[in-house]
Amino acid sequence: MIERIHRISQITAVGALVVVLAACAPRIEMRGNLPDLDRISEIKPGEQSRQEVSETLGSPSNVNLFDKEVWYYISERTETLAFLAPEIQERKIVAISFDEKGVVSDVKTYGLEKGRNIVPVDRETPTSGNEMTFIQQLFGNFGRFNKEVPAE
Repeated sequence: MIERIHRISQITAVGALVVVLAACAPRIEMRGNLPDLDRISEIKPGEQSRQEVSETLGSPSNVNLFDKEVWYYISERTETLAFLAPEIQERKIVAISFDEKGVVSDVKTYGLEKGRNIVPVDRETPTSGNEMTFIQQLFGNFGRFNKEVPAE
């Protein structure tokens, strides 16, 4: 009987250990659209048009807002361990530039090493209007409700 209880406690301990270790496995997420590297190598400056690039690589992830002549194919792989913040493991960006005739003029590939951290500014943009206290907000709507509409 004691051996049986001892064996059950061992099995329970091993099961708990497996669950704990499985919970610590990183969660990997892939985002974006990065075509196969063999397909990207098919794109040669001066040879393909926008239509041919679209047929070969698919739709771009992004098109430059200020210069419609640049298409971006972007992908990112992140890893999240337990409750920690996600960590970027890999980022690839392929920028394809077109000339004024719509023919590929340049193909550039960027990785995570080319990225820059951007620090947001803490300033607040002032807005027009009144700064209301909590009490003003709470009691400010008295008398603003519509009168009851008679039922027809």
